[in-house]
Amino acid sequence: MQPVTCSPARGWLGFPPSEQGGPICSPPLLEVPPHTHAKSQYTTTSSRLAARLSIHNYNTHPQSWFQFAQTFIPKSGSILEVGAGTGALWSPPAIPSSQLPSVTSLTLTDFSPAMVTTLNSNPDIAALKSILPNVKIQQCDATSLPFPDSEFDTVVANHMLYHVDNPIAALQEFKRVLKNGGRLVVALNGLDHLKELFEIGGMVGRGSTIAGLAKITAENALEQIEGAGFEGVERERFPGEFRLPGVEPVLEYLNSVGDTDMEEGKRETVKRVVGERLDEGGGFRVEKNMVVFVGRKP
Repeated sequence: MQPVTCSPARGWLGFPPSEQGGPICSPPLLEVPPHTHAKSQYTTTSSRLAARLSIHNYNTHPQSWFQFAQTFIPKSGSILEVGAGTGALWSPPAIPSSQLPSVTSLTLTDFSPAMVTTLNSNPDIAALKSILPNVKIQQCDATSLPFPDSEFDTVVANHMLYHVDNPIAALQEFKRVLKNGGRLVVALNGLDHLKELFEIGGMVGRGSTIAGLAKITAENALEQIEGAGFEGVERERFPGEFRLPGVEPVLEYLNSVGDTDMEEGKRETVKRVVGERLDEGGGFRVEKNMVVFVGRKP
């Protein structure tokens, strides 16, 4: 039987139906708006995000992603993070408390009630409140921020813009709440991020949702950020790769991509294929394409 060929733009890379018991193609993911998918994943739970973040435990770069991202965030003035998730960007060792004396306020927002609950119960965020004079947590939409014009010195959007239906509207809102000369820090993934992992995910209906849904990625972000009115936009890619120690981290990540747990037959497919692709040391290597963009409001 000939392999099924599906559009790589939807994250499905085309594998023999025999590997899954049937065609692996799904209805076009573009029928679902990015925010609708984000709501199904994150509105009632933070566990899926936490499961996906665990892949960072296997980063080969000396710095963690959050340490790397923090190097672009000024440690002074007023800071807003939009789409703060579980607050990992503000947890040690990403940000030592000794770097924060000049920060006058830190505001963390997310559209998800579950994420806001997690932020409020995060002991690292609680510890920040004892150091910084003004730490706030608020639920709100990225395209309608409840803050005055020119309120913040820095706005951070870490891996959240691809969940927004209208990224330009969100970027323009970020610009509105920034002071003149304020800094924007945006992190996004490229379309080939975790390609080895999602290649296997495509066999079991767990392909890359970003590749199919996102209206902004690392490939087109520069144009959109500049189009929203930011100047001096620069980009830097996070070095290294992920080396996962066997099949379990692959299963954990792919399981988090869906709204329900994978069936046992699909889990067995993942185990078999990962087992065939382990390197000599028993590791499964996964390329990453994570990029930070930094711009300035004129």
